[in-house]
Amino acid sequence: MSLSIGIVGLPNVGKSTLFKALTKKQVDIQNYPFCTIDPNVGVVKVPDERLQKLAEFSRFAKTVPAAVEFVDIAGLVKGAAEGEGLGNKFLANIREVDAICEVVRIFKNEKITHVHNKIDPENDIGVIETELILADLETANKSERNLEKEVRAGDKEAIKKMEAVKKIKATLEKSEPARKAGLDEDEPALVKDLHLLTFKPILYVFNVSGMEKDWKLPSSITDTEGNDSGGQTSNLSQNVVLDIKLEEDLLEMNEDDKKELEVKSDLDKLIVEAYKLLGLMTFFTTGEDETRAWTIKKGSTAPQAGAAIHTDFQEKFIRADVINWKDLLDAGSYAVAREKGLVRTEGKDYIVKDGDVIEFKI
Repeated sequence: MSLSIGIVGLPNVGKSTLFKALTKKQVDIQNYPFCTIDPNVGVVKVPDERLQKLAEFSRFAKTVPAAVEFVDIAGLVKGAAEGEGLGNKFLANIREVDAICEVVRIFKNEKITHVHNKIDPENDIGVIETELILADLETANKSERNLEKEVRAGDKEAIKKMEAVKKIKATLEKSEPARKAGLDEDEPALVKDLHLLTFKPILYVFNVSGMEKDWKLPSSITDTEGNDSGGQTSNLSQNVVLDIKLEEDLLEMNEDDKKELEVKSDLDKLIVEAYKLLGLMTFFTTGEDETRAWTIKKGSTAPQAGAAIHTDFQEKFIRADVINWKDLLDAGSYAVAREKGLVRTEGKDYIVKDGDVIEFKI
């Protein structure tokens, strides 16, 4: 499953430095693309200590971790929704990603100019949200116009979609993101094709330096309730505090220097939070050839999880043998685990749990 997170923010807030730090945090395996795909896209591993433990259990060193794709998107300026700066390119790139990682500048540095000539995280967040709302409002207006003819003709699907669009438009006109529109359970699917920017979950990365000790979390991100893609109310915002310049410096340090200076990277936390924000979880396969972490959406059934490996595992699914990763390790072997009844046979309706080790039967 390939899902991506777009790194956004105003100019000079640390977006590209964060991207550099993330995409150089790579894993050395030949058959997996933990590298920069092009100048602004990179794939990084999701830290997971369970993977290595399962590999040791299976006595095979080859591991393939789960991954998240990060996209470094051009800096936004006020007026992007009207095409200012790289506005059109910026907004088009955001439409293509599944979630947003917004870098917010907290650090002070007179040598690095702030686009608004002041450090004001609350205002910076507001500028970007306003531009996304304006772009979504244009999309909603266009959708409303396109639906009018079908609605007049009595098309039931169009009528339902129009109701959802009107809810979204009313919310956007109040300068609130589309995720706060209070859609009914079946309505998000009706407007999925609009690719609304303010429907996407957001991970805020507050870029500090060692000097900032007294800053406070902006109040604008404390009210984060909204509708997820399934129509359920959920928290669609997370936040991480990083010293991004330090993360860049750590790339050049050896382990002895890091220990001597008592510094360590916090990038793992960011990657894990990004993975969670996308609504993802991990199941494992392990055996003589390799131990691999597979990425699936939370709530996936066993056949849907199988599709992450190959479409045949979904289309020709018969059953799945399932055991929790910790139970397998504690048992010491599959044979002992089976004797203890820890390995369960599950059918097509089984909802996979994070940390399941699965063997599919097709």
